[in-house]
Amino acid sequence: MEIWYELLETAIDCLKMLPFLFGAYLLIEYIEQFHSVKLQRALSGNSHFGFAVGSALGLVPQCGFSAMASELFSSRIITPGTLIAVFLSTSDEALPLMLATGNVRDIIILLDIKFGIALISGFTVDRIAHLRWGGFSGRQEDIDCHDHREEEKVLPAALRHTLHIFCLVFILSAILAIAMELVGKDIIRNLLQDMGIWQVPLTALVGLVPNCAVSVLLMELYSENLLTFGSLVAGLSSGAGVGLIVLWRTNPDKKQNLRLTFVLYLCAVVFGLLLTILM
Repeated sequence: MEIWYELLETAIDCLKMLPFLFGAYLLIEYIEQFHSVKLQRALSGNSHFGFAVGSALGLVPQCGFSAMASELFSSRIITPGTLIAVFLSTSDEALPLMLATGNVRDIIILLDIKFGIALISGFTVDRIAHLRWGGFSGRQEDIDCHDHREEEKVLPAALRHTLHIFCLVFILSAILAIAMELVGKDIIRNLLQDMGIWQVPLTALVGLVPNCAVSVLLMELYSENLLTFGSLVAGLSSGAGVGLIVLWRTNPDKKQNLRLTFVLYLCAVVFGLLLTILM
């Protein structure tokens, strides 16, 4: 009976956030369909400060933005630092979920921190990469990152995306609620808390999995006070959405891809540990 009660509470909580989630995705779909070309041009417009532009534009909650950055990098339009900056500042589904819960303060803090992490990391990577990998000579006009299939209208696309994430949130929330009921909240909480700072490298490793379910799971664990803020940031920083898949598919230099993946993970861990120690 307790399990059914937990499921009912989970369903009610998810239904409460549904209209706000739809509003967030309505805005996201509008930006993605009508302003993605402008964002692409801004990202590739100035290679010397591309990491700064990438740090800012990566915060825009577009599921395809990290993929676009990977395409641009594979064609040598943007620098390695710019790519890493976009990856680190991307938050996948975390931002829409936070918008849906109305936690403005956490949103501002998370965006500020991820922007700072992306900015510092992108600058550092570019300084090192310039010495080892040379310059980038491509032109933005050389590629087209957009899918040529007929674009879905904003409203249906937003509705489809909302329902997909709503179902995902409900399923993961239900699994978490059932696990807590069967195993015990205290046992799960103590297990995660006993990990100490090892939470950070673990969540950063989980964040590398290219699936939006990961960021949803991290947000659920954090909302239940099972993850530290540093661990959440580490997982969301390494989580570059489908960007890593596109990078490995389009960039023929596999050793370079491996280095970039390691750098992404390392940056997420280092800054996650710093936040854990300082906060």
